[in-house]
Amino acid sequence: MQHHPDRNPGDAAAEERFKEASEAYAVLADGDKRAAYDRFGHAGVSSNGGGGFDETVFHDFHDILGDFFGFDIFGGRGGAGGQRRTRVQRGADLREDLKLEFEEAVFGADKTVTVRRHETCEACRGAGTAPGKSPVTCRTCNGHGQVRHQQGFFSIARTCSTCQGLGQVITDPCLQCRGQGRLLRQRSVEAKVPAGVEDGTRIRFTGLGEAGPYGGQPGDLYVVLHVKEHAFFEREGNDLRCVVPISLVQATLGAEITVPTLRGDQTLKVPEGTQSGSTIRVRNQGVPVLNGRGTGDLFVEVRVQTPTKLTKRQKELLHELGTTLKVENSPQKSALFGKVKEIFS
Repeated sequence: MQHHPDRNPGDAAAEERFKEASEAYAVLADGDKRAAYDRFGHAGVSSNGGGGFDETVFHDFHDILGDFFGFDIFGGRGGAGGQRRTRVQRGADLREDLKLEFEEAVFGADKTVTVRRHETCEACRGAGTAPGKSPVTCRTCNGHGQVRHQQGFFSIARTCSTCQGLGQVITDPCLQCRGQGRLLRQRSVEAKVPAGVEDGTRIRFTGLGEAGPYGGQPGDLYVVLHVKEHAFFEREGNDLRCVVPISLVQATLGAEITVPTLRGDQTLKVPEGTQSGSTIRVRNQGVPVLNGRGTGDLFVEVRVQTPTKLTKRQKELLHELGTTLKVENSPQKSALFGKVKEIFS
């Protein structure tokens, strides 16, 4: 690091020393070159001795190793070997999926969610040790959580494999949790689903996730809602839509019909001369606003059903009616032209 070219711009001497360090590393990293150096010295790995050194390969070896291995090859504290891990950690978050009926999503519901999670061991209170015992200092790393390996003038620090970087080991584990500090349990969690939720809504329950290792803070529980489709209604935001068939006579003369809503049947007035495909708005019969005020509306699309099976008398009456009605059967270009005009206006 002292002689790195980036730290010594224009310094030829520093650049030469850095190349020497790079060459030394190239020899140490190659078993054949290191063996030749041990037998014949520098002559065994020099270009005259047949070994050769490609300085372009290791020109920036410090940066390459630092990024790849995550530690400081010069013995500094960084990356994987930088600091001793703490035994107490926050628990993991959990996810559970919950299916809801359409009405439950609209009006809200109290549901029960079954969760399998690690909970703090009651016997050792998360310590992982037997009663009256405590973790002892790891002999491999002497409590540092990392082990240093010296290779030439390089000092490489790695996480201790004995204690996994904790610096301590449990020699007298708790018999109930076997030194883990946690036990896997199945619990029933009461989940209050608010009115107005949609498919895919995620509800967070703070502190109901995995217990943290060795008494650490618990994670959170996320419940993802999956709403079933309704047989009659379709949802668009806070509004509902449905299709209701009406007869030719009802559409022509107007009528009062009974339509279902999520809050019970309601009388709907069909105006005289209603065309098939027309939409009638019913206010405040939609979905409540989630965590807010107000309710969406219900939009009822009426579709005129053309009768297919008529009696002789019914046909006679229709023929008689047909002679009194005049309908222009030419294409209606004005409607299409009006839509195009609206787009570009």
